[in-house]
Amino acid sequence: MLAFLHLRRRSDLLRHPFSAVAGRRFSQSTSIPKKLQRVRDHGFDNVMEIEKKVRRALSLQSMLLSQPSASLPFARLDALARRYLNFVPDEVGNFLIKHPHVFHVFDHPMQRLLWVRLTPRAEARLRQESNALLSMLPDAVRRLRKLLLLATPSLRIRLEHIRIARYDLGLPDDFEQSVVLAHPSFFRLVVSSDCPDDPRAKYVEFVDAPNDATDDDAADLRVCAIERKREREYRERGTDAEDSRFAFLINLPPGFKTGKYYRIAESKWQQLPYWSPYEDVSGYDLQSLEAKPRMEKRMVATIHELLSLTVEKRLTMERIAQFRQAIGLPNKMKEFLLQHQGIFYISTRGNQGKLHTVFLREAYRKGELLKPNELYLERRKLGEMLLQSTKNANLDRMMTTIGRGRDGLRSKAAAGDLRSEAEDSGCDSGVESQFID
Repeated sequence: MLAFLHLRRRSDLLRHPFSAVAGRRFSQSTSIPKKLQRVRDHGFDNVMEIEKKVRRALSLQSMLLSQPSASLPFARLDALARRYLNFVPDEVGNFLIKHPHVFHVFDHPMQRLLWVRLTPRAEARLRQESNALLSMLPDAVRRLRKLLLLATPSLRIRLEHIRIARYDLGLPDDFEQSVVLAHPSFFRLVVSSDCPDDPRAKYVEFVDAPNDATDDDAADLRVCAIERKREREYRERGTDAEDSRFAFLINLPPGFKTGKYYRIAESKWQQLPYWSPYEDVSGYDLQSLEAKPRMEKRMVATIHELLSLTVEKRLTMERIAQFRQAIGLPNKMKEFLLQHQGIFYISTRGNQGKLHTVFLREAYRKGELLKPNELYLERRKLGEMLLQSTKNANLDRMMTTIGRGRDGLRSKAAAGDLRSEAEDSGCDSGVESQFID
Protein backbone atom coordinates (compact mmCIF):
# COMPACT_ATOMS: atom_id res chain seq x y z
CA MET A 1 0.00 0.00 0.00
CA LEU A 2 2.79 2.42 0.88
CA ALA A 3 4.59 1.54 -2.33
CA PHE A 4 1.42 2.29 -4.32
CA LEU A 5 1.06 5.74 -2.68
CA HIS A 6 4.73 6.48 -3.36
CA LEU A 7 4.35 5.61 -7.06
CA ARG A 8 1.18 7.74 -7.29
CA ARG A 9 2.91 10.71 -5.73
CA ARG A 10 5.85 10.31 -8.11
CA SER A 11 3.54 10.18 -11.15
CA ASP A 12 1.80 13.38 -10.00
CA LEU A 13 5.13 15.14 -9.80
CA LEU A 14 6.09 13.98 -13.29
CA ARG A 15 2.79 15.28 -14.67
CA HIS A 16 3.03 18.66 -12.77
CA PRO A 17 6.73 19.20 -12.06
CA PHE A 18 6.29 22.74 -10.66
CA SER A 19 3.27 22.15 -8.44
CA ALA A 20 5.27 21.12 -5.35
CA VAL A 21 7.75 23.95 -5.72
CA ALA A 22 4.99 26.47 -6.25
CA GLY A 23 3.14 25.16 -3.20
CA ARG A 24 6.20 25.60 -0.99
CA ARG A 25 6.98 29.00 -2.46
CA PHE A 26 3.53 30.58 -2.15
CA SER A 27 2.15 28.83 0.92
CA GLN A 28 3.10 31.75 3.19
CA SER A 29 0.34 34.37 3.46
CA THR A 30 1.09 38.08 3.09
CA SER A 31 -1.80 39.19 5.30
CA ILE A 32 -1.75 39.82 9.03
CA PRO A 33 -2.80 36.60 10.83
CA LYS A 34 -6.27 36.66 12.37
CA LYS A 35 -5.23 34.86 15.55
CA LEU A 36 -2.07 35.89 17.38
CA GLN A 37 -0.83 35.04 20.84
CA ARG A 38 -0.63 37.91 23.30
CA VAL A 39 2.93 38.92 24.19
CA ARG A 40 3.32 40.43 27.63
CA ASP A 41 4.79 43.87 28.19
CA HIS A 42 5.83 44.22 31.82
CA GLY A 43 5.87 48.01 31.65
CA PHE A 44 2.10 48.12 31.18
CA ASP A 45 1.48 45.20 33.56
CA ASN A 46 3.34 47.05 36.32
CA VAL A 47 1.01 50.02 35.80
CA MET A 48 -1.96 47.72 36.31
CA GLU A 49 -0.43 46.25 39.47
CA ILE A 50 -0.51 49.74 40.99
CA GLU A 51 -3.97 50.29 39.53
CA LYS A 52 -5.28 47.26 41.44
CA LYS A 53 -4.35 48.94 44.72
CA VAL A 54 -5.78 52.25 43.53
CA ARG A 55 -9.14 50.64 42.70
CA ARG A 56 -9.26 49.02 46.14
CA ALA A 57 -8.45 52.32 47.81
CA LEU A 58 -11.04 54.22 45.77
CA SER A 59 -13.77 51.73 46.66
CA LEU A 60 -13.04 52.07 50.40
CA GLN A 61 -12.68 55.83 50.02
CA SER A 62 -16.13 56.13 48.43
CA MET A 63 -17.66 54.21 51.36
CA LEU A 64 -16.06 56.57 53.86
CA LEU A 65 -17.10 59.68 51.97
CA SER A 66 -20.69 58.46 51.74
CA GLN A 67 -20.99 59.04 55.51
CA PRO A 68 -21.74 62.52 56.93
CA SER A 69 -18.61 62.42 59.09
CA ALA A 70 -16.49 60.83 56.32
CA SER A 71 -15.61 58.04 58.77
CA LEU A 72 -16.86 54.61 59.79
CA PRO A 73 -16.25 52.11 62.58
CA PHE A 74 -13.77 49.53 61.40
CA ALA A 75 -16.19 46.63 62.00
CA ARG A 76 -18.86 48.36 59.91
CA LEU A 77 -16.43 49.15 57.08
CA ASP A 78 -15.18 45.57 57.07
CA ALA A 79 -18.73 44.19 56.87
CA LEU A 80 -19.70 46.55 54.01
CA ALA A 81 -16.52 45.80 52.05
CA ARG A 82 -17.04 42.05 52.36
CA ARG A 83 -20.66 42.34 51.28
CA TYR A 84 -20.46 44.84 48.40
CA LEU A 85 -16.79 44.98 47.33
CA ASN A 86 -15.94 41.24 47.44
CA PHE A 87 -13.25 41.64 50.09
CA VAL A 88 -12.25 38.40 51.81
CA PRO A 89 -12.03 38.15 55.62
CA ASP A 90 -9.13 40.11 57.15
CA GLU A 91 -8.37 41.76 53.79
CA VAL A 92 -9.70 45.18 54.82
CA GLY A 93 -7.60 45.28 57.98
CA ASN A 94 -4.44 44.24 56.16
CA PHE A 95 -5.07 46.81 53.43
CA LEU A 96 -5.57 49.64 55.92
CA ILE A 97 -2.44 48.73 57.86
CA LYS A 98 -0.32 48.59 54.70
CA HIS A 99 -1.44 52.05 53.56
CA PRO A 100 -1.43 54.41 56.58
CA HIS A 101 -0.73 57.44 54.39
CA VAL A 102 -4.24 57.17 52.90
CA PHE A 103 -6.31 55.60 55.71
CA HIS A 104 -6.02 56.26 59.43
CA VAL A 105 -7.26 53.74 62.00
CA PHE A 106 -7.69 55.32 65.44
CA ASP A 107 -9.46 54.93 68.78
CA HIS A 108 -12.61 57.01 68.91
CA PRO A 109 -12.25 59.25 72.01
CA MET A 110 -15.90 58.85 73.00
CA GLN A 111 -16.92 55.34 71.93
CA ARG A 112 -13.50 53.73 72.44
CA LEU A 113 -13.85 51.76 69.21
CA LEU A 114 -11.60 51.51 66.19
CA TRP A 115 -12.68 53.97 63.52
CA VAL A 116 -11.37 54.63 60.01
CA ARG A 117 -11.12 57.87 58.08
CA LEU A 118 -8.95 59.46 55.42
CA THR A 119 -5.75 61.22 56.35
CA PRO A 120 -5.44 64.99 55.74
CA ARG A 121 -3.07 64.25 52.86
CA ALA A 122 -5.68 62.05 51.19
CA GLU A 123 -8.37 64.69 51.74
CA ALA A 124 -6.12 67.39 50.30
CA ARG A 125 -5.46 65.19 47.27
CA LEU A 126 -9.21 64.83 46.76
CA ARG A 127 -9.65 68.61 46.73
CA GLN A 128 -6.79 69.02 44.26
CA GLU A 129 -8.27 66.38 41.97
CA SER A 130 -11.67 68.10 42.16
CA ASN A 131 -10.08 71.44 41.26
CA ALA A 132 -8.22 69.84 38.34
CA LEU A 133 -11.48 68.28 37.14
CA LEU A 134 -13.21 71.66 37.16
CA SER A 135 -10.31 73.41 35.44
CA MET A 136 -10.34 70.80 32.65
CA LEU A 137 -14.11 70.95 32.17
CA PRO A 138 -13.81 72.74 28.76
CA ASP A 139 -11.55 69.91 27.57
CA ALA A 140 -14.09 67.38 28.84
CA VAL A 141 -16.83 69.12 26.84
CA ARG A 142 -14.67 68.89 23.73
CA ARG A 143 -13.92 65.20 24.36
CA LEU A 144 -17.62 64.43 24.71
CA ARG A 145 -18.41 66.25 21.46
CA LYS A 146 -15.76 64.25 19.61
CA LEU A 147 -17.10 61.03 21.12
CA LEU A 148 -20.59 61.82 19.80
CA LEU A 149 -19.16 62.59 16.37
CA LEU A 150 -17.71 59.07 16.27
CA ALA A 151 -21.26 57.70 16.44
CA THR A 152 -22.02 58.28 12.77
CA PRO A 153 -24.59 58.71 11.30
CA SER A 154 -26.89 59.08 14.35
CA LEU A 155 -24.41 61.27 16.32
CA ARG A 156 -25.84 60.10 19.64
CA ILE A 157 -24.81 57.68 22.40
CA ARG A 158 -26.73 56.19 25.29
CA LEU A 159 -26.44 58.30 28.44
CA GLU A 160 -25.86 55.25 30.62
CA HIS A 161 -22.83 54.21 28.55
CA ILE A 162 -21.27 57.64 28.96
CA ARG A 163 -22.01 57.54 32.67
CA ILE A 164 -20.12 54.26 33.06
CA ALA A 165 -17.05 55.71 31.29
CA ARG A 166 -17.23 59.20 32.86
CA TYR A 167 -14.15 58.64 35.04
CA ASP A 168 -12.03 57.72 32.02
CA LEU A 169 -13.36 60.63 29.96
CA GLY A 170 -12.68 63.16 32.71
CA LEU A 171 -16.35 64.00 33.25
CA PRO A 172 -17.75 64.92 36.68
CA ASP A 173 -20.29 62.70 38.41
CA ASP A 174 -23.07 65.20 37.69
CA PHE A 175 -22.09 65.57 34.03
CA GLU A 176 -25.73 65.27 32.95
CA GLN A 177 -26.45 68.66 34.54
CA SER A 178 -23.02 70.33 34.53
CA VAL A 179 -22.03 69.32 30.99
CA VAL A 180 -24.97 68.10 28.89
CA LEU A 181 -27.79 70.35 30.09
CA ALA A 182 -25.44 73.26 30.79
CA HIS A 183 -24.38 73.40 27.10
CA PRO A 184 -27.57 73.26 25.01
CA SER A 185 -25.71 74.63 21.98
CA PHE A 186 -23.48 71.52 21.98
CA PHE A 187 -25.64 68.69 23.36
CA ARG A 188 -29.24 67.55 23.38
CA LEU A 189 -30.73 65.06 25.82
CA VAL A 190 -33.15 62.79 23.98
CA VAL A 191 -35.56 60.37 25.67
CA SER A 192 -36.90 57.44 23.69
CA SER A 193 -40.68 57.39 23.36
CA ASP A 194 -40.82 53.60 23.70
CA CYS A 195 -39.67 53.46 27.34
CA PRO A 196 -39.60 57.01 28.73
CA ASP A 197 -39.23 55.82 32.34
CA ASP A 198 -36.27 53.56 31.59
CA PRO A 199 -32.93 55.28 32.36
CA ARG A 200 -31.37 53.36 29.48
CA ALA A 201 -33.73 55.12 27.09
CA LYS A 202 -31.88 58.46 27.44
CA TYR A 203 -29.43 59.48 24.72
CA VAL A 204 -26.97 62.36 24.41
CA GLU A 205 -27.06 63.83 20.91
CA PHE A 206 -24.60 66.09 19.13
CA VAL A 207 -25.87 69.57 18.17
CA ASP A 208 -24.37 71.60 15.35
CA ALA A 209 -23.15 75.02 16.45
CA PRO A 210 -25.24 77.95 15.17
CA ASN A 211 -22.55 80.54 14.49
CA ASP A 212 -19.71 80.43 12.01
CA ALA A 213 -16.90 80.52 14.54
CA THR A 214 -18.11 77.36 16.22
CA ASP A 215 -18.72 75.73 12.84
CA ASP A 216 -15.02 76.01 12.12
CA ASP A 217 -14.37 74.45 15.48
CA ALA A 218 -16.82 71.63 14.66
CA ALA A 219 -14.83 70.90 11.48
CA ASP A 220 -11.68 70.81 13.57
CA LEU A 221 -13.35 68.32 15.90
CA ARG A 222 -13.47 65.80 13.07
CA VAL A 223 -9.68 65.65 12.82
CA CYS A 224 -8.29 62.48 14.44
CA ALA A 225 -5.35 62.42 16.81
CA ILE A 226 -3.40 60.15 14.47
CA GLU A 227 -3.93 62.64 11.62
CA ARG A 228 -2.43 65.44 13.69
CA LYS A 229 0.59 63.26 14.40
CA ARG A 230 1.01 62.53 10.70
CA GLU A 231 0.84 66.25 9.99
CA ARG A 232 3.57 66.97 12.53
CA GLU A 233 5.65 64.16 11.04
CA TYR A 234 5.19 65.57 7.55
CA ARG A 235 6.32 69.02 8.72
CA GLU A 236 9.41 67.53 10.33
CA ARG A 237 10.38 65.01 7.63
CA GLY A 238 8.93 66.66 4.53
CA THR A 239 8.48 64.43 1.49
CA ASP A 240 9.72 61.34 3.38
CA ALA A 241 6.41 61.23 5.20
CA GLU A 242 4.46 60.88 1.95
CA ASP A 243 4.52 57.09 2.26
CA SER A 244 3.03 57.22 5.77
CA ARG A 245 -0.19 59.09 4.93
CA PHE A 246 -2.29 56.18 6.23
CA ALA A 247 0.26 54.63 8.59
CA PHE A 248 0.03 54.12 12.34
CA LEU A 249 2.87 54.24 14.83
CA ILE A 250 3.89 50.60 15.39
CA ASN A 251 5.75 49.70 18.56
CA LEU A 252 5.75 45.93 19.01
CA PRO A 253 6.20 44.54 22.53
CA PRO A 254 9.53 43.00 23.53
CA GLY A 255 9.77 39.37 22.47
CA PHE A 256 7.22 39.66 19.66
CA LYS A 257 8.56 37.49 16.84
CA THR A 258 8.02 38.69 13.29
CA GLY A 259 8.94 36.91 10.11
CA LYS A 260 9.51 38.07 6.57
CA TYR A 261 5.92 37.59 5.47
CA TYR A 262 4.53 39.31 8.56
CA ARG A 263 6.65 42.38 7.83
CA ILE A 264 5.46 42.37 4.21
CA ALA A 265 1.83 42.15 5.37
CA GLU A 266 2.36 44.94 7.88
CA SER A 267 3.92 47.18 5.23
CA LYS A 268 0.98 46.62 2.89
CA TRP A 269 -1.48 47.31 5.71
CA GLN A 270 0.26 50.57 6.59
CA GLN A 271 -0.16 51.85 3.02
CA LEU A 272 -3.81 50.81 2.80
CA PRO A 273 -6.15 53.85 2.64
CA TYR A 274 -9.23 53.94 4.86
CA TRP A 275 -12.18 56.14 5.71
CA SER A 276 -11.95 58.49 8.68
CA PRO A 277 -13.82 57.41 11.85
CA TYR A 278 -15.74 60.71 11.67
CA GLU A 279 -16.85 60.08 8.08
CA ASP A 280 -20.34 58.78 7.36
CA VAL A 281 -19.95 55.55 5.37
CA SER A 282 -23.59 54.51 5.39
CA GLY A 283 -23.92 55.34 1.70
CA TYR A 284 -20.97 53.22 0.58
CA ASP A 285 -20.94 49.63 -0.65
CA LEU A 286 -19.31 48.00 2.36
CA GLN A 287 -19.74 44.42 1.08
CA SER A 288 -17.17 44.70 -1.69
CA LEU A 289 -13.75 43.07 -1.44
CA GLU A 290 -12.05 46.46 -1.51
CA ALA A 291 -14.19 47.93 1.26
CA LYS A 292 -13.70 45.11 3.80
CA PRO A 293 -9.99 45.71 4.60
CA ARG A 294 -10.59 49.46 4.60
CA MET A 295 -13.38 49.09 7.14
CA GLU A 296 -11.18 46.90 9.33
CA LYS A 297 -8.49 49.58 9.31
CA ARG A 298 -11.16 52.18 10.04
CA MET A 299 -12.09 50.20 13.15
CA VAL A 300 -8.45 50.37 14.28
CA ALA A 301 -8.53 54.14 13.77
CA THR A 302 -11.82 54.35 15.72
CA ILE A 303 -10.42 52.50 18.75
CA HIS A 304 -7.25 54.61 18.49
CA GLU A 305 -9.35 57.79 18.56
CA LEU A 306 -11.51 56.52 21.43
CA LEU A 307 -8.43 55.82 23.57
CA SER A 308 -7.00 59.23 22.64
CA LEU A 309 -10.12 60.87 24.09
CA THR A 310 -9.54 59.36 27.55
CA VAL A 311 -7.59 61.07 30.31
CA GLU A 312 -5.07 58.24 30.78
CA LYS A 313 -5.09 56.89 27.17
CA ARG A 314 -6.47 53.56 28.33
CA LEU A 315 -9.87 51.97 28.74
CA THR A 316 -11.18 48.59 29.81
CA MET A 317 -12.28 46.31 27.00
CA GLU A 318 -15.72 45.99 28.57
CA ARG A 319 -16.25 49.76 28.36
CA ILE A 320 -14.99 49.82 24.79
CA ALA A 321 -17.41 47.04 23.89
CA GLN A 322 -20.41 48.98 25.17
CA PHE A 323 -19.79 51.56 22.40
CA ARG A 324 -19.65 48.78 19.77
CA GLN A 325 -23.03 49.40 18.21
CA ALA A 326 -22.81 53.19 18.36
CA ILE A 327 -19.41 53.70 16.75
CA GLY A 328 -19.14 50.50 14.70
CA LEU A 329 -16.64 48.20 16.38
CA PRO A 330 -16.03 44.47 15.71
CA ASN A 331 -17.78 41.74 17.67
CA LYS A 332 -14.67 39.73 18.56
CA MET A 333 -12.90 42.62 20.25
CA LYS A 334 -10.00 40.78 21.90
CA GLU A 335 -9.11 38.78 18.79
CA PHE A 336 -9.26 41.96 16.72
CA LEU A 337 -6.96 43.91 19.08
CA LEU A 338 -4.43 41.09 19.23
CA GLN A 339 -3.89 41.48 15.48
CA HIS A 340 -2.48 44.96 16.17
CA GLN A 341 -0.27 44.49 19.23
CA GLY A 342 2.05 47.20 17.97
CA ILE A 343 -0.72 49.80 18.39
CA PHE A 344 -2.63 48.48 21.41
CA TYR A 345 -1.71 46.44 24.46
CA ILE A 346 -4.17 44.31 26.44
CA SER A 347 -3.31 43.84 30.10
CA THR A 348 -5.09 41.13 32.07
CA ARG A 349 -3.80 42.28 35.45
CA GLY A 350 -6.55 43.20 37.88
CA ASN A 351 -9.65 41.40 39.17
CA GLN A 352 -7.96 37.97 38.90
CA GLY A 353 -7.54 38.14 35.13
CA LYS A 354 -11.21 38.96 34.47
CA LEU A 355 -10.48 42.61 33.72
CA HIS A 356 -8.90 43.51 30.36
CA THR A 357 -7.41 47.00 30.02
CA VAL A 358 -6.48 48.31 26.58
CA PHE A 359 -3.56 50.76 26.41
CA LEU A 360 -2.60 53.04 23.54
CA ARG A 361 1.04 52.04 23.20
CA GLU A 362 2.31 55.21 21.53
CA ALA A 363 1.06 57.34 24.46
CA TYR A 364 3.29 55.54 27.00
CA ARG A 365 6.98 55.04 27.53
CA LYS A 366 8.27 52.78 30.30
CA GLY A 367 4.89 52.82 32.00
CA GLU A 368 4.65 56.63 32.04
CA LEU A 369 2.29 58.82 30.05
CA LEU A 370 4.32 60.90 27.60
CA LYS A 371 2.04 63.95 27.71
CA PRO A 372 0.38 63.95 31.15
CA ASN A 373 -2.45 66.35 31.86
CA GLU A 374 -3.33 68.02 35.14
CA LEU A 375 -6.06 65.54 36.08
CA TYR A 376 -3.79 62.55 35.39
CA LEU A 377 -1.07 64.00 37.63
CA GLU A 378 -3.50 64.50 40.51
CA ARG A 379 -4.89 60.98 40.18
CA ARG A 380 -1.39 59.58 40.09
CA LYS A 381 -0.69 60.97 43.56
CA LEU A 382 -2.96 58.36 45.11
CA GLY A 383 -0.83 55.57 43.64
CA GLU A 384 2.30 57.26 44.95
CA MET A 385 0.80 57.45 48.45
CA LEU A 386 -0.13 53.76 48.33
CA LEU A 387 3.46 52.84 47.41
CA GLN A 388 5.03 54.80 50.26
CA SER A 389 6.66 52.81 53.01
CA THR A 390 4.82 52.30 56.29
CA LYS A 391 7.98 53.21 58.22
CA ASN A 392 7.51 56.89 57.43
CA ALA A 393 4.02 56.82 58.96
CA ASN A 394 5.21 56.06 62.51
CA LEU A 395 6.08 59.70 63.22
CA ASP A 396 2.77 60.80 61.74
CA ARG A 397 0.88 58.44 64.04
CA MET A 398 2.76 59.84 67.05
CA MET A 399 1.90 63.38 66.06
CA THR A 400 -1.82 62.56 66.07
CA THR A 401 -1.68 62.17 69.88
CA ILE A 402 -0.05 65.57 70.37
CA GLY A 403 -3.38 67.20 71.25
CA ARG A 404 -4.13 64.88 74.14
CA GLY A 405 -1.21 65.99 76.29
CA ARG A 406 -0.91 65.42 80.03
CA ASP A 407 -3.57 67.89 81.10
CA GLY A 408 -6.26 66.73 78.70
CA LEU A 409 -7.73 68.66 75.80
CA ARG A 410 -6.44 71.56 73.72
CA SER A 411 -8.30 74.55 72.40
CA LYS A 412 -10.22 74.59 69.11
CA ALA A 413 -7.98 77.29 67.68
CA ALA A 414 -4.86 75.20 68.28
CA ALA A 415 -6.56 72.22 66.69
CA GLY A 416 -7.44 74.27 63.61
CA ASP A 417 -3.88 75.56 63.31
CA LEU A 418 -2.52 72.02 63.52
CA ARG A 419 -4.91 70.80 60.83
CA SER A 420 -3.98 73.59 58.43
CA GLU A 421 -0.25 73.11 59.04
CA ALA A 422 -0.61 69.35 58.52
CA GLU A 423 -2.39 69.78 55.19
CA ASP A 424 0.10 72.37 53.97
CA SER A 425 3.12 70.32 54.94
CA GLY A 426 1.74 67.09 53.49
CA CYS A 427 2.07 65.03 56.67
CA ASP A 428 -0.65 62.88 58.23
CA SER A 429 -0.70 64.65 61.58
CA GLY A 430 -3.81 66.12 63.18
CA VAL A 431 -6.06 63.24 62.08
CA GLU A 432 -7.97 63.00 65.35
CA SER A 433 -8.27 66.74 65.93
CA GLN A 434 -11.98 66.96 65.12
CA PHE A 435 -12.77 64.20 67.65
CA ILE A 436 -10.48 65.64 70.36
CA ASP A 437 -12.08 69.08 70.37
